Amino acid sequence: MISITRDVIDTGAMIEAAKRPGMGALVTFCGVVRDDGGVERMELEAYEDVAVRELEAIRDTAMRDYAIESVDIVHRVGSLLVGETILLVIVGAGHRKEAFAASEYIIDRLKQTVPIWKKEFYREGERWVQGEAPGR
Repeated sequence: MISITRDVIDTGAMIEAAKRPGMGALVTFCGVVRDDGGVERMELEAYEDVAVRELEAIRDTAMRDYAIESVDIVHRVGSLLVGETILLVIVGAGHRKEAFAASEYIIDRLKQTVPIWKKEFYREGERWVQGEAPGR
């Protein structure tokens, strides 16, 4: 599954759904909103059609370049509070080494190329985390 959602990500259900009989490893990465110096909430925006296509391309590259069996990526957008899940990446493989390597590749590439923007809100103000969203 590759998706951008406004809904709460059910990590447990997604991990269970990702399991396959031949997999010896499921590596998961769960990114959450953290209280980074007084953050109260975070707004996430995406150019959704392009973001999904880029996530699919990242998955396809990981499937080609690593000995893995599956990749699931769900990224949340909208308003999230501290502690809520932003991103879930699940990589399934026969063995852990390739699953970890592919997971790291996916997360690094996602941060570089997927059009998703984060804005942190504090009591004293707000700031874009990785530059301002287009059109602002």
